[in-house]
Amino acid sequence: MLEQNNAPNPALPTPVQPVSSPIIEVAHLVKRYGPLTAVDNISFEVHEGEIFGFLGPNGAGKSTTIKTLCTLVKPSEGQVKVAGFDIMGQSDAVRQQIGIIFQDPTLDSGLTAVENLEFHCMMYHVPRPERSDRIKYVLDLMDLDAHKDRLVKTYSGGMRRRLEIARGLLHRPRILFLDEPTVGLDPQTRNYIWQYVRRLREIHKTTIFMTTHYMDEAEHCDRIAIIDHGVIVALDTPAALKRMVGEDQLELTTSDNTLAARIIEDYYKLSATERDDRLTLQVAEADRFVPALLGELPRLASNLVVNTLQIRKPTLEDVFLKLTGRLIREEDEGKKDERRLNLRKRRRL
Repeated sequence: MLEQNNAPNPALPTPVQPVSSPIIEVAHLVKRYGPLTAVDNISFEVHEGEIFGFLGPNGAGKSTTIKTLCTLVKPSEGQVKVAGFDIMGQSDAVRQQIGIIFQDPTLDSGLTAVENLEFHCMMYHVPRPERSDRIKYVLDLMDLDAHKDRLVKTYSGGMRRRLEIARGLLHRPRILFLDEPTVGLDPQTRNYIWQYVRRLREIHKTTIFMTTHYMDEAEHCDRIAIIDHGVIVALDTPAALKRMVGEDQLELTTSDNTLAARIIEDYYKLSATERDDRLTLQVAEADRFVPALLGELPRLASNLVVNTLQIRKPTLEDVFLKLTGRLIREEDEGKKDERRLNLRKRRRL
């Protein structure tokens, strides 16, 4: 479905070459709303061509940060540079370098896809001779060319999201901001959206800065900043963050759990705990340990049979729990998703 075309295209933006300096620099950013501190002295950098994620629950400061970086909100304190431009003194230059996909839909449902894109071209002063080529290119990129003359109100939620991404690319931004990009979409459509996002990075070297509360979605990022109550509590790759939690957890049931536990403790020097008729133990690399265990047990105890075996690897949910002492508030987020989905359905009517 997502075939990559390497042939020259007149509408193809010139790929941005990697540079040594970060494309986003945030130093001691603070944003207050009266007595409320929404963002509390955060600092981080984003590299060119990176998919960088902000992971956290509602009220964590994700949207406030992204709005600040996009010059929609003025910081209370701190310094921010986007594509080398200061967000306070050079806001117009910053806006020329970025594309924004907001949480809630902003398309005109009474217009066609092409009409929405033509209006965006006018707003961003895209040269008139280039508009048709740019529009065709982004529609092809998002697999929407066949639907370009349909009214947006007839589009599915996933098609609308793809059109919003296409619109955000028309003025050839170096950075694309995605604020909760797949809220209200079904899992299959969410997966398709991420295929398109990864394609943007691969073809154009576009830097992606996204916010999410979905754990599986955060796995797409090169690096993740976990933010809670306006503070960044951790920042690293998904794999490195999960290593903070600890080792893999192995659960198994056998014909004789007491014998199995003794063998594991004596032979492998690992502590096995029996709970609910299951043995549980922590291992450094379960993928390597399990084949060795299954190969050795018949030799060590010929009458011992492994009935079930399950590997549980650390997740980003575990990381959030370890860092904050609680699970991310998926239930509250789910209610918010439902409200947004209902809003989108009403707008589609």
